[in-house]
Order: sequence, then structure tokens, then C-alpha cells
Amino acid sequence: MASFQDSEDIEIRIKNISEWQVADDQTGQGISLETTRGDIYTLLHNDPYEPTAKGVIWVSGASGGFDGPARKMYSIISNALAPDIASLRINYRFPGNLTECVMDTLSAVSFMAGIGHTDLVLVGHSFGGAVVIQAAQFSDLVKGVVGLSSQTQGATGVAQITPRPILLMHGEDDNVLSSDCSELIFKWANEPKEIVILPSTGHSLEETAPLVIQRVQSWVIDHLGE
Repeated sequence: MASFQDSEDIEIRIKNISEWQVADDQTGQGISLETTRGDIYTLLHNDPYEPTAKGVIWVSGASGGFDGPARKMYSIISNALAPDIASLRINYRFPGNLTECVMDTLSAVSFMAGIGHTDLVLVGHSFGGAVVIQAAQFSDLVKGVVGLSSQTQGATGVAQITPRPILLMHGEDDNVLSSDCSELIFKWANEPKEIVILPSTGHSLEETAPLVIQRVQSWVIDHLGE
């Protein structure tokens, strides 16, 4: 159905799509993307009866999961944006494997495009910041990137997403990945770019969660346009 090929040895294709039963503590429609490299479990927030071209793909850190940082901000913002902007939250097949996680994200891009969402923003936390920076380089459907508490490993090619905008947010008290990481990514990136360093905030962005949620939500809305 859709494919990503980075080299002769790295290829992924979506073969089938099915539903899976979502846990009671989650929202969204459970969609499984059956690929040539394994199944990717996702949560889709959209309105099939009121289609929109706009969408967000949310990816987490090296441990995977659906919820993201800042007190489950991915779920909160996905619910708030729907139905005007669709969201797809994905759980990696192989958390922590950068190449595989980039392929998961690009499969999600292909899936979203296949159901009509062709103007996309990618959002990633920690390890996921590098994932979305890399994935954006392979798809013109990506209109912007948000990196939260991002690592530098895998993010050195950030200039290649130009002229698409990037927002970086990082806690000043992050003791997992120093805020210097986002400062360095910001230095590597070309305009348009923004960076927000959050005082008294750690790696998971919990201390300033309302501010992070508001900032990311408004940035997504602004950069996907009316």
C-alpha cells in the first residue's frame, strides 16, 4: 500500500490495516498497521465524516508508548485538536532503534496520507525528537517538526528539513538530556526555527505541563494554517 526505502537493505511497506482493542484508559481508535517489518500499533483521532487534510503524528522516547511527556500531553492535545486536525499516536515496533523507529514514523505518514491527511506535523520527545527530525527529511508531506527534550544523536541533519519550521522545547533542569542538546540542534537548524528553554523543568516536562501543552497545541494550529 505504501513504502519507504532508504537503501536496498532498509525497506518497509504497509500490507494491511486492521483495528485493535484500545485499553479503557486510552482514547482514539486503535489502528494496527501490518507492515513487512512487523505490526505498528497506533491510536487515531479523527472524524471520518468530516475529513481534514491536517494531521499530527506523535512519537515518544526510547521506551515507546502512546502518551508522551508533560502528563500525557499527546492524548490531551490529540483530543483537543479533533476533528479540525487529526492525530495519530504511534507505539514503536522496536523502541530505541533509531532506524526502525524512523521507518515506523514514515509508515504512519503514508497511512495518514492514504486516509486524506496530507499536511502533517511531527512531534517527538527525547529520542523521538531525533526520530521526527530524521523522518521529516524523507517526506514533503511533513510541514513542521516539534522536538521536546530532544537528543542530538540522529538530529545532526536537521538543516535538511528547511524551509519547514521547527520548534524545540527543553527543560532547564533536565538531568537526562541537558538543554544544551536542544540548543545545539537549534544552532544546526536553519530558519524558521524557535526554541523555548523552560526554567525549573525536568526531562518529562511535568513541572510546566500546562505551558508545554498550550505552546505545542497553538504552534501546531498556527503552522498547519486555517
